[in-house]
Amino acid sequence: MTTTGTHHPEILDQLAAGIANLTSSRQWRHYLDFQSRFHHYSFGNVLLIASQCPGATRVAGFHAWRKLNRTVRKGEKALWILAPMMRRRSDTDGEDERTVWGFKFVPVFDIDQTDGEELPSVCVRLDGDDPAGRLDQLREVARSIGFTVMDHEFSGGTNGDCSHELHRIRVETANSPAQRVKTLAHELAHALLHEQFGDRALAELEAESTAYVICQALGIDTSGYSFGYVATWAGGGDPAIASIKGSCDRIQKTAAAILGSIDVVGQEEGVEALSSAETIRATLASGGTHSADIAGTTPRGPPGTAGLDTAGPPVHDQLIS
Repeated sequence: MTTTGTHHPEILDQLAAGIANLTSSRQWRHYLDFQSRFHHYSFGNVLLIASQCPGATRVAGFHAWRKLNRTVRKGEKALWILAPMMRRRSDTDGEDERTVWGFKFVPVFDIDQTDGEELPSVCVRLDGDDPAGRLDQLREVARSIGFTVMDHEFSGGTNGDCSHELHRIRVETANSPAQRVKTLAHELAHALLHEQFGDRALAELEAESTAYVICQALGIDTSGYSFGYVATWAGGGDPAIASIKGSCDRIQKTAAAILGSIDVVGQEEGVEALSSAETIRATLASGGTHSADIAGTTPRGPPGTAGLDTAGPPVHDQLIS
């Protein structure tokens, strides 16, 4: 299969159409109803959770999990966060109002500490093999840009991560070969595009959209995972489609560079890896800006911030795929 120089705009159209269909479905409404039952934690509590359980993805209190037909396993250690203590007082007009007069520690538990019914999800991990050896080809692409790819067993729902500081990508060993290919394609996009980023949701949309284009071009259908992932991070159908259009050039160039590099790797065993790296960097340098520039904000992800691949947004403040 020859992919060099092809930008695959029709595949991005398929992605946008798939997201539009998903976010108008009953499955999406059920998912949003489920998500509304989880608290949106403050930045301070996000740090507290991450310090106690770095792999946490979804946390809730003991009774909240019971309402979702899940129970905390005996012997599990609670994660402690701060909750406001409220009191009523009368204002100058004699009206009662609730005010915060202090904080207290309350226990919560990550989903990985519970058993019970499966939770609704719009991201379905892929099944299937990798008969064409795409994972090994993508490993070579990573090596050509100075990144090492490692197999790893993650806790919780993490499928992979990318560290610019360590020049390292890790991929979950327990997943199917097809899922591992998609994860590595996603993390390669993070490696190339998001050493610094200003908008986390945009970074995730760009990385997963790039992975979708790459995998479709390689004959691996990731729609069951990618549609829900992009829609979840972008906030729904219309915002997701608008963001895809806004980042279209970056997504297409990154996907084309990686696909073209696969062709270079496959043509001759004697081709220097450096030529692959130069191809990618030259292609990306010909246009496009960092997502931080697009957002118009100071990047909140410093060099070395890890990009995680999970089935949905985690509670800690890191890039995810």
